[in-house]
Amino acid sequence: MQWTIYTEEEYPTPEDDILDLIASALGADWTTKSSHQLRLGNEQYKNLSLVAFLDGKLVGTVRLWPIQAGNAGDALLLGPLAIHPPLQGKGLGRAMLYKVIELAKAAGHGAIVLVGDAPYYERVGFSSNPTWFMRMPGRYDQNRLLGYELQEGYLTGKDGVITR
Repeated sequence: MQWTIYTEEEYPTPEDDILDLIASALGADWTTKSSHQLRLGNEQYKNLSLVAFLDGKLVGTVRLWPIQAGNAGDALLLGPLAIHPPLQGKGLGRAMLYKVIELAKAAGHGAIVLVGDAPYYERVGFSSNPTWFMRMPGRYDQNRLLGYELQEGYLTGKDGVITR
C-alpha cells in the first residue's frame, strides 16, 4: 500500500472533502473540541498542511495553524490529524506527523502545540513538559496539551494562554 503526501499548496483539495474525512475519522462532534475554537476565523498554513492520497482518494489530512503560545509568542497549532478509518494503524498518521514537523522546522518556526492522545503523539516527540504551564481557552485535559519544540527551549518554562 503506497500513499502519496502533498502540501495543500502543492495539491489543493476541496475543503468539503477534507471536512468529510475529518468527520469520518474523528466523529461528528470534532468541532466541539477546545482546540477547534483556535481554528475558527484562522487560516491554516497551506505550505505546512498536508493531504494524503491512495489510488486517487483522499485518505489523510493534518493542518498547521498560526497561534500565540502564551508568552512564548508565535507557534503552530497542529490539528486535526485525520486518517481514513480503514488505514488507521498502518503508519500514515506517523508519516504525516514526521513530514509536518520537518516542514515546520525548515520554515523556521519555533514550536508546534496540540491537544491530543499523549501516548500516540509522544512516539514522534511531543510531550506535555514544554506546555505544562500554558493554558487553553475552554475545557481540555492538561495532560493532553502537548508541545514539540522545533527550536530548543522555545516553550520550556513559558506560560500564559494559547490564543489565535
